[in-house]
Amino acid sequence: MRRARTVLAVSTLLMACMACSREEAKSDRRPPPPPPPAASAAHADLCASGGGQNTDPVSAPLLPRAAGGFCLDPQTEVKTYGDKGKLTMDEVCTTAFDGECEVYKRFGLDRVVVLRYVDGSGAPNSVEVNLSRFSTPDGAYAMFTKRVVADGDPARATVKPLGAGAAGATSSSNAYVWRGAYLAELTFVTEDTKMTPAAMARANEQSTGAIAKEIGSKLPGTTDLLPGAAALPAPSRIPMGIAYHPRDALGLTGIGPVAVGYYADGQKRWRDVAIVRASADDAKDAFRAFKLRPGALPVKGVGDEAVQVQLQEAADRAKAEYVVARKGTTVFAVGDEELVLDPGTPTEKLAALRLTRDEKLAKLTTWLAK
Repeated sequence: MRRARTVLAVSTLLMACMACSREEAKSDRRPPPPPPPAASAAHADLCASGGGQNTDPVSAPLLPRAAGGFCLDPQTEVKTYGDKGKLTMDEVCTTAFDGECEVYKRFGLDRVVVLRYVDGSGAPNSVEVNLSRFSTPDGAYAMFTKRVVADGDPARATVKPLGAGAAGATSSSNAYVWRGAYLAELTFVTEDTKMTPAAMARANEQSTGAIAKEIGSKLPGTTDLLPGAAALPAPSRIPMGIAYHPRDALGLTGIGPVAVGYYADGQKRWRDVAIVRASADDAKDAFRAFKLRPGALPVKGVGDEAVQVQLQEAADRAKAEYVVARKGTTVFAVGDEELVLDPGTPTEKLAALRLTRDEKLAKLTTWLAK
């Protein structure tokens, strides 16, 4: 009996202690800390006073502090490369550009500015901007058309024209502006994992489009196209269908600058080429590159001089027939669109895709007359 009472007393004591422990644990609990401020409030604060400052004196007058509801990120340092920059041009290839850096350099790149805009509405969005300066407008425009056409078929491109600077383009997540010796490349970035592709395209248009237009209005230089590009006929030209080459084009070397236009009328596809020089002698030198091609045939009664010639841009590309003429200071050419000339396609099907010799001559004559 004594042993039973002792066991009962011990059990009661243990239960009481357990209850005390539970009550003490409850009393030690503290309410959880409040959640951190929403990202919207943080971003809104960044833009509340107008955003950050561009500390680079060269580019500050060319880049808006705020546009399209976005502002310069005051928490991100502006990076500068090359002429009067803090970093070298070699470093631009490793820290700023994602590929094709050597192409930029070949086109005469001499300065780059990299900065970031944040969304003032609080959404987790930003716009990254690369502002590149080239030694000549030819190099800047050539890089712009390379970004837009990208060595492919502009008929299949997803970019569309943007009224900014001397020439602009936009896609679902990018925008490009060229004017004078400058090329601005803008990229829309979001951390919103629920944003749909359609919503991203709309947000990109509202953000990069607005910032690109502001930049285009501030960049120095004329808003006119370069002479070669301006000489290309507008009718039937594919939207954004111009490629510009500072030096080499169509498998020929040392004939640049060359403007190549891409055209379509129904199934028919062709290219127009314009080479504008300061003097007739310079134009004769450019024309000579066509005239001296093996198999070139003279064509009478067209311009000051004309030839029919076969060109091949690369060993793995189709051969294209061109009719080329010089008139005064300009070389004009109308030729096949080699991008649609698959050597494996039967000849009768290829005929529907290309102009005949007479059709090329007719277009060339009309062009020369204008």
